[in-house]
Amino acid sequence: MQVKRIKVGVFMGGKSIEREVSFNSGRTVCDHLDTQKFEVIPVFQTNKGLLYILPWRFLPRGKISDFEHRLPYEAKQVSWEELKELVDFMYLAVHGRFMEDGALQGMLEILNIPYLGTKVFGSALTMDKIIQRDFLQMHNIDIPKAIVVLAHEINNFKTNKDKTLKRLKEENINFPCVVKPHKEGSSLGITVVYNENDLENALIKASNITEGKSQPVLIEERIQGMEFTCIVINDKNGEALPLSLTEIVKEANSDIFDYEQKYMPGRATKITPARCTKEQTKKIQEICIKVMNILEIKTIARIDGFLTKDNRIIIIDPNSLSGMTPSSFVFRQAAEIGWNHTQLINHLIETDLKEYNLNLPLSQKNNGKDMNNSKIRVAVLMGGNSNEKEVSLDSGRNIMYKLSPDKYQPLAVFLNNQMQMFAIHQQLLVRNSTKEIELALQPNMKIEWSDLPKIADFVFIGLHGGQGENGCIQGALEMLGLPYNGSGVFASALCMDKFKTTQFLKHKGFKVPEGFLIDKNDWQEKQEDIIKKITSKINAPFIIKPHDDGCSVMVQKAKDINDLKSCIENIFSKNKNYALVEECVTGMELTVGVLGNDFPIALPASQAVATKGILSIEEKFLPGQGENQTPAPISQDAHKLVKKVMEDVYKAIGCKGYARIDCFYQNAEQSSTGKDEVIIIEVNSLPGMTPATCIFHQAAEIDLKPMDFIDLIITLGLQEHHADYSMQKEDIIINQIMSKLNLEKSTII
Repeated sequence: MQVKRIKVGVFMGGKSIEREVSFNSGRTVCDHLDTQKFEVIPVFQTNKGLLYILPWRFLPRGKISDFEHRLPYEAKQVSWEELKELVDFMYLAVHGRFMEDGALQGMLEILNIPYLGTKVFGSALTMDKIIQRDFLQMHNIDIPKAIVVLAHEINNFKTNKDKTLKRLKEENINFPCVVKPHKEGSSLGITVVYNENDLENALIKASNITEGKSQPVLIEERIQGMEFTCIVINDKNGEALPLSLTEIVKEANSDIFDYEQKYMPGRATKITPARCTKEQTKKIQEICIKVMNILEIKTIARIDGFLTKDNRIIIIDPNSLSGMTPSSFVFRQAAEIGWNHTQLINHLIETDLKEYNLNLPLSQKNNGKDMNNSKIRVAVLMGGNSNEKEVSLDSGRNIMYKLSPDKYQPLAVFLNNQMQMFAIHQQLLVRNSTKEIELALQPNMKIEWSDLPKIADFVFIGLHGGQGENGCIQGALEMLGLPYNGSGVFASALCMDKFKTTQFLKHKGFKVPEGFLIDKNDWQEKQEDIIKKITSKINAPFIIKPHDDGCSVMVQKAKDINDLKSCIENIFSKNKNYALVEECVTGMELTVGVLGNDFPIALPASQAVATKGILSIEEKFLPGQGENQTPAPISQDAHKLVKKVMEDVYKAIGCKGYARIDCFYQNAEQSSTGKDEVIIIEVNSLPGMTPATCIFHQAAEIDLKPMDFIDLIITLGLQEHHADYSMQKEDIIINQIMSKLNLEKSTII
């Protein structure tokens, strides 16, 4: 008998300036909800307040604008009243104004929809940093000294400046001080001000951080000490359970733990457990529980503060909901008690379901059978020593979480800077950076390469760049007789060298940018000759990049000769022996995933939108920064052309499993030939597998969910690299994909 699952709506997006982080949190929750117990209903609110049931294929997107224009045509718009019929419980993956301040909670109360976390009063109180201070002071909680500057005082600051400075002096608040909005989060609008001349701009920025709505602003004393964040949840009995503290070490030369440090892979340092004594930890946790009770925060709280050198515990920012992005504090701290993402999310839901007297479905039994016996053991490699190791950690972690628990037994394997392997547990897997993991590695975690076949049936390479992608790891696995994902030794080695790849493709008849590979020694001896050679074939502007790195590492654009020289010198200053100079191609930049071994299929193309002419690493990985339109806004005939060229390139190079090919599409007016053209920029044999990466967008367009997509990659890897593999043949898998693309097999052979 099939067990009826509880319908859990995951509310994300919204009207606040933190809507991108909310979408990121919502995607994470949807990815990790236990589908044996719950039916997931993604509920998205636009910045205009409209509600949609989000099509699953939109969830892997990195930015709301990637899909928002498609909602009216491809999503189901619903009213607030209809939500009651669609969901049994609402998980709030929300942040900021209207979301955390009691407004959303009030609506759900009116509709009688059970929801996660703090109720109306506690939400409104906690979100308002001004009123919140009064409540904390009433209960003797140590908080920073501060004054409040009202919006009208900021609008007429020249008149009110002397009065504001006098108030600061009366409160003994000296420069540098902290200026912050009173109703925002994610460090948005916060500035450290070092002198009175910079105060006005900081106040204006904070007051107007939400467009069209000026707000009061706090000026606080700047606290020095150990910055911490403490997650407090309720245990199964409803009692407060503080998790391990996280110590935040902001980046050098930065004033605050800002938006980018919070959400970019590998940024800042987040140490869990925090480096303080047991007594200090206990005292901080006790105060955080007290704050949670004072502000009437329920189910989960995130309390930020400082431990000063004189042992004061100063609370700076209580939050009634925590971010749920993949590497958020909440998951890092939960890992210390052995919980993964799914276990924590399940616990939070189950805690509130109990409060609402809603019954969970009974767990399905496996009749006493040990399911692990039939599972494929998958070792996921991540980290390494390349410039892309932080992205690799993000990819590897995502692969681990999206391996089907019914089919695979995953093992996280971290490679350090010496490319030595270590089996890491959940507490290390959720660390923010490779540096943090390396510092925590122990000798008993080490795995010898020779022992890998004893513990793994398949190796999923989540590495990017360097030896992870240039054929070395692939060669090692071939020697060990272990099947793996992606291309073999030659194709991997070729694709890692951008210049060799384009020259090979040029020889095979494909269009590529004009390019020159410059040797560092030659550059030092005959710089002017090299410049003459380049400018005889290429006009400005120029693209300069390493020939052996990815993820937009060190990619530059030079507008003239002097700029070109400077960019080349910059490459050589980063321990690179070669610099690649290419013509700057005009047209629409596309990135296209391709799947298959002998019968490759190109996925729908994505337009990569670069705001500054070159796609930056922030645009690729920072929530809300990059924009990708999938499918790309080109004609059907253009899509067919791009698809055919991608498949032909894939076959020419000998890629296997999957790859991502970057190119420019030029229409007849843009092309020098007067015909539509596709110009190949590079081939990525191990594309990024971070939660919002482009290849997931493209797979979602043909209804391949991330878990199914990763399963397909493993299947193709087993077929290519395992002679005895006897599961589905590739033609069956390809036929299944083609049926979704409405293609005939004859068109791809």
